[in-house]
Amino acid sequence: MSVSGSSVELEIGGMTCASCAMRIEKKLNKLDGVAATVNYATEKAKVTVPAGYEAAQLIAEVEKAGYTAAVPAPKNAKTTEATDADPELASLRQRLIISIILTVPVIAMAMIPALQFTYWQWASLALAAPVIVWGAWPFHKAAWTNLRHGAATMDTLISMGTLAAFLWSLYALFLGSAGMPGMTHPFEFTLSRSDGTANIYLEVGAGVTMFILAGRYFEKRSKRQAGAAMRALLELGAKEVSVLRDGVETLIPVDDLQVGDEFIVRPGEKIATDGVVVSGTSAVDASMLTGESVPVEVGPADAVTGATVNAGGRLVVRATRVGTDTQLAQMAQLVEDAQTGKAEVQRLADRISGVFVPIVIGIAVVTLAGWLIAGFPTAAAFTAAVAVLVIACPCALGLATPTALLVGTGRGAQMGILIKGPEVLESTRKVDTVVLDKTGTVTTGRMALVDVVPEPGTDADELLRLAGALEDASEHPIAQPIAKAATARVGAAQVGTLPSVESFANLEGRGVQGVVDGHSVIVGRESLLADWGLALSPAVAEAKAAAENDGQTVVAVAWDGAARGILIVADTVKPTSPEAIAQLKKLGLHPILLTGDNEAVAGRIAADVGIDEVIAEVLPKDKVDVVARLQREGKVVAMVGDGVNDAPALVQADLGLAMGTGTDVAIEASDIALVRGDLRSAADAIRLSRKTLGTIKSNLFWAFAYNVAAIPVAALGMLNPMLAGAAMALSSVFVVGNSLRLRAFR
Repeated sequence: MSVSGSSVELEIGGMTCASCAMRIEKKLNKLDGVAATVNYATEKAKVTVPAGYEAAQLIAEVEKAGYTAAVPAPKNAKTTEATDADPELASLRQRLIISIILTVPVIAMAMIPALQFTYWQWASLALAAPVIVWGAWPFHKAAWTNLRHGAATMDTLISMGTLAAFLWSLYALFLGSAGMPGMTHPFEFTLSRSDGTANIYLEVGAGVTMFILAGRYFEKRSKRQAGAAMRALLELGAKEVSVLRDGVETLIPVDDLQVGDEFIVRPGEKIATDGVVVSGTSAVDASMLTGESVPVEVGPADAVTGATVNAGGRLVVRATRVGTDTQLAQMAQLVEDAQTGKAEVQRLADRISGVFVPIVIGIAVVTLAGWLIAGFPTAAAFTAAVAVLVIACPCALGLATPTALLVGTGRGAQMGILIKGPEVLESTRKVDTVVLDKTGTVTTGRMALVDVVPEPGTDADELLRLAGALEDASEHPIAQPIAKAATARVGAAQVGTLPSVESFANLEGRGVQGVVDGHSVIVGRESLLADWGLALSPAVAEAKAAAENDGQTVVAVAWDGAARGILIVADTVKPTSPEAIAQLKKLGLHPILLTGDNEAVAGRIAADVGIDEVIAEVLPKDKVDVVARLQREGKVVAMVGDGVNDAPALVQADLGLAMGTGTDVAIEASDIALVRGDLRSAADAIRLSRKTLGTIKSNLFWAFAYNVAAIPVAALGMLNPMLAGAAMALSSVFVVGNSLRLRAFR
């Protein structure tokens, strides 16, 4: 396959850490005219190439670096379902479970002398060997790949440490005195030289493997969220569609729909694809795509978008775009592009290991050479060198990130905050700007009755009672909040239920009429009243104009040949939003309101909650551009949203927070999900994330500090296995204890 002079995407396999991504990137960038970025989190490469380049050339180059590459299959709901299972994740889970079952008894026997029965050391060998060889196989394989390319990563240290501990234990068991019946590891903390042949280190090899596998498994699981955003987006669309062919209605899969086909959309159904209305009128709820809180009235010749919901009457639509050309598919591509282009966050452990690994290997080699040159026995020299590798193998490092993450995310879950992975935490420390979607985030996202303005001489309760009864018979989205408010008012006044309606008629796109309590009632647009020769009084007309200037929706009411007043409906601010904005400002963040709604609505909402900067009337693609522009200006941006239209911007942002009351797509695309739908959770999430990151950093420091302090002791040959085990246990206990402090977060 030849690729044009633009960009090609590759799926990369076999990466185990951020340094793998850097190596592939360097390899590809050495090719003439090629510019590549490799994202470790999404396991994808985006490569800009000159015209005439073969994708096979790029794949071959990646394979030379020791990894796999492939051109992704076309994205649709079927392919995402097919690739939903992750064999690598399943394999990791299997290795982890078996390693835990086999390792726990090994560690218990090595650390508790009371459990050391006559042949306990051979039982330890039988249990530990599968863990160190099979369980740690991914680390050995990655270490070998790195070695062939002259590189050293965490995998190198893990592989060398576990194999050194294992091979030395085999030597001590078969050729030394460790295999003798009745051998024990006494519980003592003395520094003394020995030739090492009476000591085994099986618990170290198996324990390190188990802890690092646990860390890798949780990391891999969180990385899969990137793909879940794409699957959730494609799942939003309709699956089947009723097509009109030669006047006959036929149900077909939506993938078989062609441009020019006419299809039927009944009330409550999703519109199958982008198209133009041929016949029928309705209100379409497009809030999940556009963020616009008010349903849009559509009629013949109006454009409609796939995956939006028909909230009113029956429509016949002609398809204008299908498959990858639709707005939903383009939005999926925006999410994908934002994920691939996201700044790579290298794990702290990998950064440190880039320096730490070569130094430790160097110390081990110098130790071996030093002892031999000094004339000590070969066994003693090897004991000291192996002790260096064993003590340097970072057991606590395997716990440093997972335990803090486990406790931090567990505490978050109790508070309704779901943090999706270690990379998320680094972003929270630097965030200085928070971009907030309006509908469903700052506001409730639901229309509610906010005011009743009666004409002089008309009772406000009567106005709402009669209008509410009529609207209760309507299916229109704006009718529902009026009927709900009327029902609540009647209930509060304890006067029974809303009166029944006779001769109800729905006047398409204009309003409703009917007989309520003997009155001929009309509810709808002002133009509907004008058709009956009715007009609002100057005072009420002025109230109507003021409400519409604020972006609110106004419904006029008349009965018995006279205008009786207006009902004002609007999306309302969540009661907790002003307090949430104050908390975000206290954290040093600058809030910006970003919405697809009009300027008037956005300005009113921003003023209500205390936001000074507003960016309104933006399309989904523009939301991504706004976030990217802020990032280019040097700002570190958090984005809070809840709709499909927010998903690409949530991914583009340095930190994406989704309201749990929103769509699955937004939740999947985010870094943090806020289950309660309360904006105050966003401030809590940022505080908790910063606290968790601080804990991870202190864990990493101490995990390395214990090892670094013990290396000179090991190099001098004065480290007995009990002391080595105790040092490892102590560093692990400290790391776990430090992480558990997060449970007290408020």
